[in-house]
Amino acid sequence: MRLRAWVAALCGVLALVAALAAGHLVAGLIAVNASPYLAVGNGAIDLTPVELKDFAVRTFGTYDKLVLLAGMALVLVVVSALAGLASRRSVWPGAVVITLFGVVGIVAVAARPDLGAAALLAPLVSLIAGAAVFVALHRAARPRAVSAATGTSRRAFLTTGAGVVVGSALAGVGGQALAGSKNAAASRAAVGPLVPARTAPAIPAGTDFAGLGTPSFLTPNPEFYRVDTALTVPQVRAEDWSLRVHGMVGREKRYSYQDIRDRPLVERTITMTCVSNEVGGAYVSTANFIGIDLADLLEEAGVQPGAEQLFATSVDGWTSGTPVPAALDRERGGMLALGMNGEPLPLEHGFPARLVIPGLYGYVSATKWVTDLEVTTWRARRAYWLNRGWGEQAPIKTQSRIDFPKGFATLPAGTVRISGVAWAQHTGVARVEVRVNNGPWQDATLSREVNVDTWRMWYAEITVPAGTHQVSCRATDRSGYTQTQERVGTVPDGATGWHTISFTAK
Repeated sequence: MRLRAWVAALCGVLALVAALAAGHLVAGLIAVNASPYLAVGNGAIDLTPVELKDFAVRTFGTYDKLVLLAGMALVLVVVSALAGLASRRSVWPGAVVITLFGVVGIVAVAARPDLGAAALLAPLVSLIAGAAVFVALHRAARPRAVSAATGTSRRAFLTTGAGVVVGSALAGVGGQALAGSKNAAASRAAVGPLVPARTAPAIPAGTDFAGLGTPSFLTPNPEFYRVDTALTVPQVRAEDWSLRVHGMVGREKRYSYQDIRDRPLVERTITMTCVSNEVGGAYVSTANFIGIDLADLLEEAGVQPGAEQLFATSVDGWTSGTPVPAALDRERGGMLALGMNGEPLPLEHGFPARLVIPGLYGYVSATKWVTDLEVTTWRARRAYWLNRGWGEQAPIKTQSRIDFPKGFATLPAGTVRISGVAWAQHTGVARVEVRVNNGPWQDATLSREVNVDTWRMWYAEITVPAGTHQVSCRATDRSGYTQTQERVGTVPDGATGWHTISFTAK
């Protein structure tokens, strides 16, 4: 006899829930990324074409990973329900689907660069749990002649299903508790204040026009842009963290968190920009970073002739490659940063330590949760984004953006104040101009410059009659280069073009 359709579908869905919960529980004991659900999600991110990733970042911003996980969950539920429906007469179709799910989880975990062989236990347990629960539910739900009149099979199914739900909930909560037992937040709180021996110059008055619509000069930590490939924020305690420096060096070195913190710390004011920042985009922010000179660590190791790339690896296996000359350039001021805006790095911004190298897009200069630095060549090692068609050197391009008014705003006719921000890290912004309706360019008033590695705010006053108007802006850096009008996307080395908005005057 066949199972009822809703019962068969529920068998598949509950088996999925049990499988994922069991895998998450075991992953909590080993490493959270060993959870099959997260491993498959991370694998999906790695395999997603660059264009689709750019679309996700543009469309969903920092919620792109949440959208991915929700989409995966929906697909898994639908497929599991269909597998259950295909098993109304026999358990085997669903068992085959569950096995395929398990194999995908095992492959995803095995492919993770940050996981060892022990992590394979999580997807293996997930597979066993899913198959066992599916078979048990299917047997409990199968009608029996002796119980047809009493409804015993229905009660057995509901009882078994309730047990699966409770057990899955306990396993999921237990896995989450185990994953959080390392308690990186408590470790961060215990670090205490980071006091630099060399503080950054005080931010003078007049460095922003926040009252006119620009951002504040320093970006508060919760508002600092975040773009990374991590589905879950790595939880690394300071006491467990270490940094290895090796490769084409005279002496391999390893440092603990305390080794770094005990050194004289330096504070620098730096504007960072993501290569995924579209023209007019928000992925640019400024902070006071506290840490040590990256050049000190490299010189202690002794960089050998012929070295071209500093290949950095995060605790979650993500990699980036920085040109060695930029990493060694003391004038540029690359840092191994421990702090941000007067406090230890937030977890989502790389605690315990990250790289910050001014003037280069983040995908080659800003590895968060960094744990390994290998001095090597471009040919020997290929970093995460380099393998996906992005540029090698990645200097940040001179850009500007309009922050006020917002596109399609309605304002009173007459005098209108336009304001925004410009950046040309490691070169410096010399000039910003605006124009209305393709008319002549006029100079904007610039805020005070803090240093060449930070953004500058600007504003300009224009007079417009009633009607719809377009305003564009462009910046010129201290080398004399004026940003191009040519509009190109972010791939392979950053977007270009003038930011233009439309507004209506009444």
